[in-house]
Parts: sequence; structure tokens; C-alpha cells
Amino acid sequence: MLCIVSENTDPYFNLASEEYLLKNFTEDLFLLYRNEPAIVVGKHQNTFSEINYRYVLENNIKVARRISGGGTVFHDLGNLNFSFITTGEPGFQVNYIKYLEPIVAALDTLGVKAVISERHDLFIKGKKITGTASHVHKNRVMHHGTLLFSSEIASLRKALKTDPGIYQDRAVKSIRSGITNIKAHLNRELDVLQFRDIILNHILCHFEGSRIYQYTEQDLKEIARLRLSRFITWEWNFGYSPKYQFRKEIATSGGILEINLNVEKGIIQEVRIMGEFIDLGDVKMIEERIAGTIHDPPAIRMKLSGINVPEIILGVDVEDLVAGMF
Repeated sequence: MLCIVSENTDPYFNLASEEYLLKNFTEDLFLLYRNEPAIVVGKHQNTFSEINYRYVLENNIKVARRISGGGTVFHDLGNLNFSFITTGEPGFQVNYIKYLEPIVAALDTLGVKAVISERHDLFIKGKKITGTASHVHKNRVMHHGTLLFSSEIASLRKALKTDPGIYQDRAVKSIRSGITNIKAHLNRELDVLQFRDIILNHILCHFEGSRIYQYTEQDLKEIARLRLSRFITWEWNFGYSPKYQFRKEIATSGGILEINLNVEKGIIQEVRIMGEFIDLGDVKMIEERIAGTIHDPPAIRMKLSGINVPEIILGVDVEDLVAGMF
């Protein structure tokens, strides 16, 4: 097994590296990496419905989509991510238990008793430390997961605090659980990098033929290409979301304003803005301007440039209207 430790903390790079390794290597692989603050959504999720968008923007938290399914997770430098990439027989490739057991065993060496849940997550004393997901490509399969070691749990909760009522879709929904950090259950002092090395050494010792692998220049070039062509793009991270309907009411000085959007492939197909205090004739102009625009604040803001929004919707300026669409 080739064991890789990524020192790069860019989530787009590390997610791209997983796809690259999955599709271009034949050896068994084990990857460890950390990411700077980021929300990572599953392949089949509606990104906006999973995140606290305002909090994410205000705190410069990156938003990324992975190639595997499952729910949304929060990454920061106190969270360690692991990936097993192996070859399997068709129909028998996905085996979460097989690749969670080595992690459980490594934690056991630290005196931490983790259990595997029915949903293939890891729990300590009833609280979650690991979420997992998988992705199959031909005869290759990736099992990956998070290990909350010393994450900022308050930030995690705020970043994932959402209003479930404003988005209607058929996307995969995240299932929230009580969480805890591994560090809180240790009987000795460790930092996250020391913890990473313990996990790495356990894999090196318990998988026959395991050795450290360093990315080559060609590897890095291909990962960078994937990062730029997909993983950092708005089209992948937001536009790939399943079609959805958005409905939100906002209180203004003129009354309650209701905004309805139909969005498909990240593009606003239909807009309906309602309220007793608006100029119905002119609001149609706003609706028509926004239709056909990607569901993204800068794009909507640009479409509204040159329109005197407060004259059409009493007590609402451009920023109020844009904020009301998220």
C-alpha cells in the first residue's frame, strides 16, 4: 500500500488529488490530509441548502464538493481526513467496515474506544467523530472519512446551521449528530500532527508492503489541472446541485416581501417577487433581469445594476434583495 501525507491544506487540491489517485493508480493507496476551514458537500447535495451562506462568506470559509455521496462535513486544521483507495471485485467493492476497522484499532492504541455505527460513522461515547463516504470508479473504490481531533466545534455548528424550510428539492440531506473531538478523550497530550503520524504509522505497520509515496511533478501537474478545471469552479461546487425551489419571506420597513425562485443547474429559471407594497409593473422588470442568471450574489447584483430597487420595492435596496435570495 502506498501511503501519502499531503502537506497542502487547500481543500480543492486535496479533493482533486483523491480523484486523480482513484483514476490513475492501480496500487492500494492510503492518503492523509488536512484542510483549512471549508465546508465539503456530497456529490448529490444542494450546496445552498446545506450551509449557512452568510456565515460562510463573512468568515472566508471555502465551499467545495467531493466526488462521493453522503452528507456535508466541516473541515478545519483540527480535522484529519483519510482515504483508502483500493481495487475490488465488481459488486463487492464498497466495504466500509474493512477500512474503518484499522482506524478503530489505531484509536484503541491511544486508549480511545470508538464504535462503528449502522451508518458507518465512528462514535465515542455516543458522539460522532467520523463521517464516511465512498465512490466507485470501474474496479477501483475510494473509502474516505473525517476524524475530528481538535476542530472548532462552535464554528462547525454555525457554518452548518441552516433554515431547512426555504429550499425544496430531492437532493440528499445531511443527518446531523452530536459531535466530539478525539483530543477530549485522550489520556495524554497530542497535537493533530502527532495524531496524524500515529494513524500513518499504524497503517504502515499493519498493511503488508506499505511504504511512503511522494507526489511526483507529473502527479502535482495533473492534480492542479483537475483543481482548476473542476474542483474550484462555481459550476461544480454550486451549479451541480439538483434543481430546487427557493422560497423566503423577509421583513422590511414596507412589509413582508416574499421571494420565490426555480433553479436548475445553478441557473435561476423563474423569479416571483411578491408584496403588497411593490410596484407590480416594475417588479416584472426585476424578475426578468434576474431570470437566466446563476444563483450567485455577484451575478445577481450585476444584473440589478442600474435599477433603482427602492423605488420599486419600498424599504428594500439592492443588497437587501440579493440577501433575500439566499
